[in-house]
Amino acid sequence: MTTNVLILCTHNSARSVLAEGMLNHWAAKLGKDVRAYSAGSAPSGRLNPFALDALTRAGVDVGGCRSKSWDEFVGDGAPEMRIVITVCDSAAAETCPYWPGSPVKVHWGYADPSNAPGGDDGKRLAFELTRQAIGYRMLQMLMLPLDRMGDAELRTALADISQN
Repeated sequence: MTTNVLILCTHNSARSVLAEGMLNHWAAKLGKDVRAYSAGSAPSGRLNPFALDALTRAGVDVGGCRSKSWDEFVGDGAPEMRIVITVCDSAAAETCPYWPGSPVKVHWGYADPSNAPGGDDGKRLAFELTRQAIGYRMLQMLMLPLDRMGDAELRTALADISQN
């Protein structure tokens, strides 16, 4: 059974998109039955071009990426999530909707690379470093026996990853 992972950020334009792209990329490369989705509480409706550039340079297919609301993941027909990860502090502080399946929730915070100084070069570097940090955590998560872990064990393992 596929392990569905929802990654949340307020605008669903940068960090959550990087996380969705990296998790799906590594899951496919490693032959893991894991599917990532991303969404935002107040989606911007556009993807940050620096996020798309960082993913593309890493060989990640960005063809299906889009900014979307977390409302797409509640109610009938929504995929049942096993894990919900917030990647920005503001999304972590918000009251989230009820997620079908009562997923394990964890916060993996990252600074917003959109606010990096140094013009376009500074932003490009910040997005690349954020992509690498997110990708590393996603690889760590994919090494877990996700299909065999109980909620408490999974919550602990994901919290441990957040410390790396």
